[in-house]
Amino acid sequence: MSIFGIFGKKDKAQPEVEAEPPPEGWLGRLKCGLAKSSSRLTQGIGDLFTKRKLDDEALEDLQDLLITADLGVAAAGRITARLAKSRFGEDIGPDEVKAALAEEITAILEPVAKPLEPDFSRRPHVVLVVGVNGSGKTTTIGKMAKSFADQGRAVMLAAGDTFRAAAVEQLKVWGDRTGCPVIARDTGADSAALAFDALKEAQAQGADLLFIDTAGRLQNKADLMEELAKVVRVIKKVDETAPHDVLLVLDATVGQNAHSQVEVFKDMVAVSGLVLTKLDGTARGGVLVALAEKFSLPVHAIGIGEKAEDLRAFQAGSFARSLVGLD
Repeated sequence: MSIFGIFGKKDKAQPEVEAEPPPEGWLGRLKCGLAKSSSRLTQGIGDLFTKRKLDDEALEDLQDLLITADLGVAAAGRITARLAKSRFGEDIGPDEVKAALAEEITAILEPVAKPLEPDFSRRPHVVLVVGVNGSGKTTTIGKMAKSFADQGRAVMLAAGDTFRAAAVEQLKVWGDRTGCPVIARDTGADSAALAFDALKEAQAQGADLLFIDTAGRLQNKADLMEELAKVVRVIKKVDETAPHDVLLVLDATVGQNAHSQVEVFKDMVAVSGLVLTKLDGTARGGVLVALAEKFSLPVHAIGIGEKAEDLRAFQAGSFARSLVGLD
């Protein structure tokens, strides 16, 4: 709906304003999606480095800027130290600073930029998806299912967040969209029993991949920990090597709170990789750098929108350049 549909008829005296076309291609959407995050950095860099030498005071100001942009203390210190080593005492402009930052951020992110690559010699490859409610778990499963289904893989989905009817219905919608069978039970059903049945069914049907959704009620941390542990135990009764991947989905809008979520879920299950969603809705995209620096967990994918194509494999260089506002 246009804004005119909300606020009434268009004033004929007003000139017609053409809507800006959506950015084309993944890199265009990535830059657009990270605009809120990059604007904080680019404005700050522009304010700090207009006709200025890279001295101790400038480096301290830059470090403070990087910390407030959610890159974290460790990453900010590492980046400024490297910049000081190469350019200390020299005149430096905003574009040079951004280029140097992009290079250093890429160096931090490249070791963790690893796409999800299921081992199809083990069928089905079981992916357990965890995270707090509202982080985008169910949507992420749907988008990943579509990507693998489009590659010709037989994918099944298990609606293991049995406490939320909305999550079950949402996964069924994705199942309809992608043609992927969904194993579901009534609200309140035992999630471990569902996971057991889903894996048995996936084996019987010769599925390549099984994505299992889970609950994320952190307000009941002890109960959730036991529930997830039980899901893993039951899965191993069917296939002792499963789950083969445990993906933690994080909502980028929570900023530094993402650190505590990683800590909590690492205690509950053996998290093997991260997916960061909703980067287009926040100025805190820099938190991905802090997470990479602190935990060194593989970052499989990032999400910058609602469409299936807006979840892509994470690429360090393009993310770093978009984050600091470079084309």
